[in-house]
Order: sequence, then C-alpha cells, then structure tokens
Amino acid sequence: MPFAPKQSNWQRQPQEIRESLLAELQKRTTAVADERLTAVELAERCGIMPDEWQKDLLVSKDRQVILLCARQTGKSTITALVALHQAVFTSGSLVLVLSPSQRQSQECYRKIRDFYNTLSAVPEVVQESALKLELANGSRVQVLPGRESNVRGFSAVSVLIVDEAARVEDSLYQAVRPMLAVSGGRLVLLSTPFGSRGFFWSEWTEGGPDWKRVKIAADMCPRIPTEWLEKERQRIGDWWFSQEYQCRFVDSLEAVFSSADIEAAITSEVKTLWPL
Repeated sequence: MPFAPKQSNWQRQPQEIRESLLAELQKRTTAVADERLTAVELAERCGIMPDEWQKDLLVSKDRQVILLCARQTGKSTITALVALHQAVFTSGSLVLVLSPSQRQSQECYRKIRDFYNTLSAVPEVVQESALKLELANGSRVQVLPGRESNVRGFSAVSVLIVDEAARVEDSLYQAVRPMLAVSGGRLVLLSTPFGSRGFFWSEWTEGGPDWKRVKIAADMCPRIPTEWLEKERQRIGDWWFSQEYQCRFVDSLEAVFSSADIEAAITSEVKTLWPL
C-alpha cells in the first residue's frame, strides 16, 4: 500500500471538508481495530521472520529494555516493529525516536515508515514528513534531534527509542527520561558498546533489576557467516572485533590504565591519612 501524499494542502481545505475527511478516516480506523495483530504477526506481515530473541522482545511487556547487540543482528529492525505495532494498534500513541544525530534517528524512522508501507488495512496517514508520521487513529511517530536543548516539551510518550545509545550524550538521556514519568511508557535502548562509560554502560552494568537485558553477539545471528567473522577479526583486530561483534565494553586504546586495573586498585581497607 503506497503512502498517502503529504497533507500540506489538506489543512487548507474548508472546515466542512476537513471534518468529512476526518470522519471517514475514523470509520476506517475503527474497522482496522477489529483485526488486531500480535507484534509477531505484524512482523511476519512485514516480511520478517523473527529470531527467537526477537520474538521474545516482541511479546515482552517490559517497560525498560536494553539491547546490547552486534551490528547487523537485527536490533534496529525489531525495535522498528515494536514501535510500529504500538502506533498502529494503540490509538493516540506517541513514539519518539532519538539517536546521536537527527540523520541517524531518521534511519530508524525510515524503517518504521517502510514497514508501514508494506501493510494493508491499517490506519491511514493523516500527515507525513521526513520527521513525523501521523495516523488517523491519533498515533504519531516523531524523530527527535540529537541535542539536549531541542528535545524538551514532549509528554505522554508511549515508546521512547534511543538508537546507538552508547554514543548518545548523558545530558540528552537525562533530558528525555522525564517524558515517561506520567505515561509509564516504554524505554528501549539499543546499541553496540562504546567503552566502559556513559549511561548505556551504567544501565547495563548497574541499572538494577528493572531492566530487561538482551545481549546478542554476532556469532549468535544465523545470518552472519562464521567465515566472514573470522576474516573480519583478522582485518580489524581484536579490540574492534570485541566491541563491534562480541558486545564487550572495552577500554579506549588511548587509556593508560584499564577499568579493571583501576577497580582492582580501589579498596576500603586503607585508612585515610586525614579525617574527612
């Protein structure tokens, strides 16, 4: 089903025509609600046969999810399907997509939009642009810029997706978390590691039991050949391979001391020289 054309002229129509169009869209939306697909069924309708861990995520109701996954394992794809299912089958949903840059956010948004484009008998598009998709059931998918100063103002968020989360600034993460305070919406962090630092590493290692944690290394993905991985390790070296394909939080090559050495050097058994 092709996308509806941009509705830049729709809002300029006389009020009677706008009300008539909206009424017709609402009728179609009500009809669509009668066929509510599960998230797994939606994925299959979009041509995706999910892996077992992806099926588990699709049926999960966990409010906080961290996906620590190697590249090309399907983390962005499955997160896009989670977002689309929310927008299509829960009227009035607000789905926000955040990345280190607006361009990266648009890549995740494009997956959502492309999957929507494969479906039939779903709420129609009311408004669509490079940054926002609004459906007739009142749901919206919105791309956020990668700057803390420009993301405030959203509330009642249903799903907040933070893509490439290990590279998102801590200040940006702290600015968007309050958007979920009242709505009790879902937060999904997905990324490959980027050192033993930042909120992504902290939430994975110290975030407590409220998080659903999923780790998928490259050798766990049936679509990535073992021979290719062996050649890639030889090409990029162990440090990069450990981070990008084995999902390990490794220290920077420029670090003088490793995190493990620093942690091992810390002890509570030595008394301070001066009273605190």
